[in-house]
Amino acid sequence: MTTRKYRDLVEQRTKQTLQQWSERPAVEEREIYRFLHNLKGTAGTVGLKEVEGLAERTMPLFSDDSHRSWSVGEWGEYLYPFIAVLEGEALEVMESPLKPEPGNSLTALPQLEILLIDDDVELVAFLKESLEKQSYYVRIALSAERGLKVFYESKPDMILLDIVLPDKSGIEVLDQIIVKAKKERIPILIVSGEKSKAVQLKAYSMGVMDYVSKPIDIELLLALIRNRFEMKREWQESIIVDELTGAFNRKHFNQTMKQLISDFKRTGRVFSLALMDLDHFKRVNDLYGHLVGDEVLQTFADIVRRSIRVEDTFCRFGGEEFALFLPNTDVASAAVVIERIQEAFAALPFRAKNERFQVTFSGGITEVTEAEQQADKLVEQADQALYASKHAGRNQTTLYSDHLLAIKANVILNVIIVDDDALIRRIVSSNFASWEPAHVSELKISSYANGPEFLESNWYSSDEKYIILLDGVMPELDGVEVLEQIRSGYPEANVLVIMLTGRNNQRDIIHALQMGADDYVIKPFHMHELLLRIERLAHRFLL
Repeated sequence: MTTRKYRDLVEQRTKQTLQQWSERPAVEEREIYRFLHNLKGTAGTVGLKEVEGLAERTMPLFSDDSHRSWSVGEWGEYLYPFIAVLEGEALEVMESPLKPEPGNSLTALPQLEILLIDDDVELVAFLKESLEKQSYYVRIALSAERGLKVFYESKPDMILLDIVLPDKSGIEVLDQIIVKAKKERIPILIVSGEKSKAVQLKAYSMGVMDYVSKPIDIELLLALIRNRFEMKREWQESIIVDELTGAFNRKHFNQTMKQLISDFKRTGRVFSLALMDLDHFKRVNDLYGHLVGDEVLQTFADIVRRSIRVEDTFCRFGGEEFALFLPNTDVASAAVVIERIQEAFAALPFRAKNERFQVTFSGGITEVTEAEQQADKLVEQADQALYASKHAGRNQTTLYSDHLLAIKANVILNVIIVDDDALIRRIVSSNFASWEPAHVSELKISSYANGPEFLESNWYSSDEKYIILLDGVMPELDGVEVLEQIRSGYPEANVLVIMLTGRNNQRDIIHALQMGADDYVIKPFHMHELLLRIERLAHRFLL
């Protein structure tokens, strides 16, 4: 859809609204505010920058909770100028709906991820905007508890941590994460208004890399972050072993893959690649804690190493996923090895909180062939076989074959847009209609004009997954109130919520993040950036 069509729709809707209001004796102030709020977000999204700017300048003159009545003579002075701006603004070509290649849509994943743990929402919003302009991906936690949860679930590339937090101190957070952060080589930067020498000495002694005092010079902070990421890159290039498990890391995985493919091309010697992913590992962390989760990973790695040959190469592929190269081994022989490891691991008891539990893993295996010698394709084949194992009930191993191309995990994903702006609903729905997330058998797109309509729609099924894009400012029931009902009534594991909010409404940002929103996006937004952000959040959510 071109900008011309969207621009015409915005202009048509604006003129229609003002015409209807002109026939009324008065309009409530909160109606005017919501009209401007929607117009700002929609105009910016479709590229009407002058309209967006005028709406942003006009909004502070009105309140979203005022019932004051405005006559046409009063509101017309502020709103009729929009007609002239709409009619005179130059057109730009809008991005066409995205059509990611199947299996290759997660283009956002290589971005470096920064976790901000700080309850100063204005600063956090400013830092998020500044960092994302530098192409970093930013997660936010306004409390220590939320920060710890995000840290263990997403394993960020860097942490910016405040000392003073609402539920516990930054020092207490450090005490819980510093060992794992060091093992994973995750730099931690303290960004705090607490300037006492004793606190700084304590932080440095615990292993913090830098201590930055507030107020912040953003240019210096960005330069410092670039410097620390460059240092981290140099560390990673010099290290090939994962410190937590003792397995080789992703860097060595890539080197081994390259060497084995080269050897196959030269000599014809086959090799197999197995991917192994621990089943329901998040549940282990949630029930027993992350130290127990680390023990499970270490034990799994020990069992694998005792079960393989000297010439085999065992790597930590990421999180709870591991890879095993077996040279001079076809898939049938490789399956015998993996199934032997499965039996040994599944039989091993773990103990925590006076309970005994067991953990299993699923496997997928492929082998190099004359028809397929590309590294990324071999990984994709092993991944497809792995998810076939997950789909079939877990704790089993699947050998790759061409028929798996037609099989996807039995996951039904719902994308739901809740926004009182009909044009925003239309734009977002049309763009997501062409999204093809990996391991999803069916994608459903739906939208609702307000919170009550959505909540009363029987929208939830326990067998499906949901990504909800929720506007922060709506009539009847605002987005934060809808979010509260979602989080109190439905399991967080099945529902991912992204708030859509105006930059000037910091209250919604604070409350939304505290209530469990997974992220927020500022209106106006670019559809391409919104899709990439959702893909990144959805990557682990859909596993």
